[in-house]
Amino acid sequence: MLIYLSWRNIWRNKIRSAVIMSSIALGMVAGVFIIALYFGMGNSRLKIAIEHEVSHIQVHHPDFKADYRPGFSFPATETQEKIRKTPGVKSVSLRSVASGMIANAGSANGTFIYGINPEDENNTRELASFVKSGSYLDTSVSGQVLVSTRLAQKMNLRTGSKVVLTFTDLDDNIASGAFRVRGLYQSENAPLDEMQIFILKDELDTQLGTTGQAHEAAILLENSTNLEVAASALQAALPDYKVETWKQLSPETDLVISSLDSYSMIFIVIILMALSFGIVNAMLMAVLERAREIGMLMAIGTSKIRLFTMVLLETIFLTVAGAPVGLFAGWLIILWLGKHGIDFSAMAGETMSRFGYAQIIYPELPLHSVVYTLILVGITALLSAIIPAMRVLRLKPAEAIRR
Repeated sequence: MLIYLSWRNIWRNKIRSAVIMSSIALGMVAGVFIIALYFGMGNSRLKIAIEHEVSHIQVHHPDFKADYRPGFSFPATETQEKIRKTPGVKSVSLRSVASGMIANAGSANGTFIYGINPEDENNTRELASFVKSGSYLDTSVSGQVLVSTRLAQKMNLRTGSKVVLTFTDLDDNIASGAFRVRGLYQSENAPLDEMQIFILKDELDTQLGTTGQAHEAAILLENSTNLEVAASALQAALPDYKVETWKQLSPETDLVISSLDSYSMIFIVIILMALSFGIVNAMLMAVLERAREIGMLMAIGTSKIRLFTMVLLETIFLTVAGAPVGLFAGWLIILWLGKHGIDFSAMAGETMSRFGYAQIIYPELPLHSVVYTLILVGITALLSAIIPAMRVLRLKPAEAIRR
């Protein structure tokens, strides 16, 4: 009976109840959309970091990253065979790396020079797909270099331009070579693009004096869930070298992924707090409008606990009636956007690339976030009911009847 009465009470003022329910529904749409967008951005960043930047795992000489000396290398063939025998490895790309300078007649710029095997590199990070003009590196052509569009713009380079690469070789001598720009590439990480250029590994090895050696092994796994197991197996197979996962190689990406749940919950709590003020206001108005009726119910013996429960149920009904509609509408929107994506290229494309994010984001709504949201909605309904219900408890029957 009390449930039926509470449900009838919220429809006494249909317009007000409809407005509150609509506000809750719209709030839920906004909340789940923000959560989905945040998860979409985080997962996009993770995908870019793994598939286009650092891969799942990298192997280096323990001292190599301290100053990028050519002597801190490892045997290429032997190491590659051990890596490929490790369970779960999809592909591996061995690289020679030198810290140096790229220069032309008009300018010079510091850079990291990566010597790569074009086929292995493309299998590991899809480098060929980044080429915007010109061609990808070809093992049958010597003296070619791949530079980013940002660096090309900065140095006024184009396909076919001649550049000179300068770096320090194995004996600490200055080495240099003339190259022609074969292609211009552009990835989702603009700052990283400006710091990296690519040439054939054999040519860089010859210049450095490190033939048969490599400085970096980038490893792509079949499945990310086997990351720690594969890393442990590689470390056991290569005890003299440093094995790092993407979490160590890209700590900012790890921070983003680990904070997805926390920040998404903060967003939904803020939205629900705002909605709770509207719910409290509506219920206070409803209580004051029915003060005389409530006073009569108290006068004929209705307990304060039952009246408290009635107001509590009315508040819960308002919230519960609006929240599922909002969740369902938000899910439909996210389902559509998850297939078509949100294109930020027109309004924030360059800003997104500066932080390593794709220009098209595909929102994702994890199931556990929906569960958390529903729990928070229930808590919000209960908390919002306290003030109106306490108002009922403070009413005196005689005074309420005379209103």
